[in-house]
Amino acid sequence: METETLAVAQHAEYTVVALFFRATLIVQLVMIGLIVASVWVWAVTFTKVAMFRRARANAAAFDSAFWSGEPLDELYDQIADAPRSAYERVFVAGMTEWRRSLRDDGALIPGVQQRVDRSMDVAIARESERWTQGLNFLATTGSAAPFVGLFGTVWGIMRSFQEIAASGNTSLAVVAPGIAEALLATGLGLLAAIPAVILYNKLSGDADRLVTGLEGFADEFSTLLSRQLD
Repeated sequence: METETLAVAQHAEYTVVALFFRATLIVQLVMIGLIVASVWVWAVTFTKVAMFRRARANAAAFDSAFWSGEPLDELYDQIADAPRSAYERVFVAGMTEWRRSLRDDGALIPGVQQRVDRSMDVAIARESERWTQGLNFLATTGSAAPFVGLFGTVWGIMRSFQEIAASGNTSLAVVAPGIAEALLATGLGLLAAIPAVILYNKLSGDADRLVTGLEGFADEFSTLLSRQLD
C-alpha cells in the first residue's frame, strides 16, 4: 500500500491546472474567488484609468473655455442643458444658484455667495464619489486576499496531514502534492492582493488630485462672483 501511494505521489503533476483539480472543493472555491477578485481588480483599474484620462482632458478643455474671455452667461447658456464634465457640472451648479438669486429688479437675494458655494460643494462631492467609486474594492482585496489565501492553505495542509495519517508514510513524495496545492491558494491570494494595494494607492492619489483641482476651480469661480457682488 505504501509502495503504491509513493508511486502515485512521485508521478503527480505539479502544474497550476493539475494542482487546482487535485485540490479539495473548499480550496478550489477559495482559488476561484481569488481569481475572480484579481480579474475584478484589473477591470476596476482599467475603468478608472480611462475615466481619469477623460476627466483631465475635459478639465483642460473647459479651463480654456472658461478663461477665454467669453462672458460666463454665454458659456452657461451653451452647456447648462447637458454639462459633459465634472468642471462643467460644478460651473453649472454655481451659475444656476446665482441666476436663481436674481430678483426681477436685478438685485440679488442676500446670502447668494454662501448658497453658490454650497451648491458647488455638493456638486464636487458628487464628482468625488463618482471618481472614487470602486476603489474600496481594491482596498478590501488588498487587505483580505492574503488571509483568504491563507485559509485555503491551512485547509489544504489539514488534508495533507489526514493523507499522511491514512497512508502511514511521511516521505516528502507523499506530503509534497498536498502542500503544493495548499500553497497555491496563498500564491493566488498574494497575486490578487499585491496589485490591488499598489493600484489603490495610485488611483486614490489620482482621484485626490482631480478633486483638488475641482475645488481650486470652485474657489476661483467663487472669487469672480464675489467681485460681481462687490
